[in-house]
Amino acid sequence: MSSQFLLNLFIAVLWMLLKDENKIHLTTFFSGFLIGIVVLYLMHRFFGTPFYLRRVVAIIKLILLFLRELIMSSILVFKQILSPKMDITPGIFTYKTDLKSETEVTTLALLLTLTPGSVVMEVSPSGNVFYIHATDMGDTRLSILKSMQSFEDAIKEVTRRYDD
Repeated sequence: MSSQFLLNLFIAVLWMLLKDENKIHLTTFFSGFLIGIVVLYLMHRFFGTPFYLRRVVAIIKLILLFLRELIMSSILVFKQILSPKMDITPGIFTYKTDLKSETEVTTLALLLTLTPGSVVMEVSPSGNVFYIHATDMGDTRLSILKSMQSFEDAIKEVTRRYDD
């Protein structure tokens, strides 16, 4: 991925130099960068790796997913806090994941811990079971399980190779 990005930057700089302008224009660089994207997309099969912008798009989708889940869980916790009668039942539950690498498991644990209403207390030594504390075993637990599955899918899209 990084070699394709560096090659794309090289094509953009080369484009700027070949345009033979008196001043350096940012628009010339970006047009060269876009031309580099097209060239790399057409030739990415020769590199033996997937096209690098697919992973960039997957990372952006993961960030947007996290922000959406952060807002939704914040609203849920905010409603629980502002209710006149705190009708919550905190508890601990387990979640079994099929993520394999330490990076994937750590990312999922961090994303879940950063969303309000839940904390990953422990991960099993095998790395496939999470022990999660939820502020409410009713609404929050269901929200957490839905978030976990969507986070898990997005993490797989970022970390695993694409089949071309």
